[in-house]
Amino acid sequence: MKTFSIVPTDAELQALDRDLHFYPTVNPSPKALTSEQVQHFNEQGYVAALPVYGPDEIQAIRKYFDDLLERTIRSGGDSYSISSAHMKYGPVWDILTNPKIVAYVADLLGENVIGWGSHFFCKLPGDGKAVAWHQDSSYWPLSPSKAVTVWLAIDDADPENACMKFVAGSHRHGHMTYRPSSAADHNVLNQTIDNPEQYGHVVWNPVPAGWASIHSDLLLHGSEANLSQRRRCALTLRYCAADVHAALDWNQKGVHVRGHDPRGHWANLPRPAAE
Repeated sequence: MKTFSIVPTDAELQALDRDLHFYPTVNPSPKALTSEQVQHFNEQGYVAALPVYGPDEIQAIRKYFDDLLERTIRSGGDSYSISSAHMKYGPVWDILTNPKIVAYVADLLGENVIGWGSHFFCKLPGDGKAVAWHQDSSYWPLSPSKAVTVWLAIDDADPENACMKFVAGSHRHGHMTYRPSSAADHNVLNQTIDNPEQYGHVVWNPVPAGWASIHSDLLLHGSEANLSQRRRCALTLRYCAADVHAALDWNQKGVHVRGHDPRGHWANLPRPAAE
């Protein structure tokens, strides 16, 4: 397997000729979502409240993550370190390829879908770090902008423990100018987009454990610091249409989760043996 830039630099990304414009979904007959949900995605940039796992299933996933987090911390990582997890751990590959999740995504991206990313965002109780307003597309060497994030709640997420917030409709403004985050921002990420209200109105995105939301890679989103005594963990799963080009060898992260890859651009990683 080739190596790739885990976190591309600004210089690497700016050197790419990326098409970062929103491509609305055209799907008159969605199978997993409703037509109203597809329209909401096109207009507002996200779909919320999607059931995926029942209580027993998400409890088993939570137990798995608890053990994985403990192993990660013992090896010197932290609660944000578990990235590209589908390339390393079989159970995360299983979640990325879950037919129920993939069916939601296919209604937005089409029948040929690549799953390429998986990152646990776990805010421990009292975590003082916020996730500043940002667009996922700013971090990804992908073009054109036909990609989404599925935000799967491992724990219940609500305003008290810092669930996500969206700027509804901001995805239609295309790619935005950001500034590097400073130490004073206490930001999990390294980018900040200021004055988000100029792009739309802010909506909270509470998600119960086992449920998910989906948002466009161009949608402005973020979250506050978790100052509660409850953990807030989610698994972010990244998908794109198979006709998206991945630079910097990011195509090596790919899994063909639906349909096929006509160009043969994306790798099709098998399930890892590690648990």
